[in-house]
Amino acid sequence: MTEAELARFVIREARLIDEKRFDEWYELFTDDAYYWVPLVPGQTDPLAHNSLAYEDKLLLKLRIERLRQPSAYSQKPRSRCLHVLQTPEVEKSDPARGEYLTRTPFMYTETRGDESQRYAAIAWHTLVGPAGGLRIRLKRVDILNADAALPSIQLFL
Repeated sequence: MTEAELARFVIREARLIDEKRFDEWYELFTDDAYYWVPLVPGQTDPLAHNSLAYEDKLLLKLRIERLRQPSAYSQKPRSRCLHVLQTPEVEKSDPARGEYLTRTPFMYTETRGDESQRYAAIAWHTLVGPAGGLRIRLKRVDILNADAALPSIQLFL
């Protein structure tokens, strides 16, 4: 697995969110995957401390289904988002086990009507599998100011 292939995977993952292709995005995750947004900078354990989000695959599916509901108050008007990524870097690589860790600094903007929020963050993707079959085991998003009073993030960072 090359660094370029891993970077393309991470870039595609962000694009699926931006384009609201949530079913395709959801399928990128392993069955035992987690999506984690820590509440505290440097947080090492999602269970010993509150998090902004710590969702397994079932909770991700429920959130996707909620976003589709025409009666979802938080989606009137509908939210939109855009990720602007720096080049993903490979932090760890174990081709023999098919495990990789990438680090991607990014800016995220989410809008809804006249409201707009912006976040600076780093996405850590723990990826598993062979070329052409990569999946996300863990997506951790460290928001620069996660410990501030933040408004509700409707979509996915």
